[in-house]
Amino acid sequence: MASDTYLDRVDIFAGLNESQLEALRQNSRIRAVLPGTIVVSEGDEPHGLFIVQSGTLKAFLMDENGREITLSLLGEGDYFGELALLDDAPRSASVIALERGELLQLSQQAFLELIENDPKVMHTVVRNLVSRIRSLTDSVRALALVDVFGRISRLFSSLAQEQGDHHVIEQRLTQQEIANLVGASREMVNRILRDLVTGGYIEIEHHRVILLKKLPPRW
Repeated sequence: MASDTYLDRVDIFAGLNESQLEALRQNSRIRAVLPGTIVVSEGDEPHGLFIVQSGTLKAFLMDENGREITLSLLGEGDYFGELALLDDAPRSASVIALERGELLQLSQQAFLELIENDPKVMHTVVRNLVSRIRSLTDSVRALALVDVFGRISRLFSSLAQEQGDHHVIEQRLTQQEIANLVGASREMVNRILRDLVTGGYIEIEHHRVILLKKLPPRW
């Protein structure tokens, strides 16, 4: 299997040496997905960790009324399902492919075999997993304490990539998708985006957001 499978980008594996990463690669498999493919569903039995090799996916929750909350957008080098390496609890969220892509799937068994052969790996993984949990706590704090404009500003900052004189969000996001990501109504998102366009802060082309200048500190 090729070495450029992004295993070294998985932060819970930070600190593993190349031979340990190679052992994981050799016990992984590539899975192709098409747009609309549900990779995992909330409540499913766990089947290990997935690392995005190409394409874009969305992690989300759905309530009993059909209302969707988007947890994150996943692109090349991102990963999901890491808890399935450590326990047998059902999946806590669903993930759907938004476009054609490939995933590297690492089974729990392969991970446990690595730990059995080198128990020090568990210490590294647990330490890095704690760091990831702290990051998730910060995200929850933002949802609870930051207003909708602040959440949109944080979202744009996390997704934008520098291109020439501007920063650009390449993911095609509808207003509803932005609303799902920041936990707000589409109407509120519409008003904020409209004001940002009017103020010359952003430009929107076919759901592609171009950040023309630094967003204001408040709306």
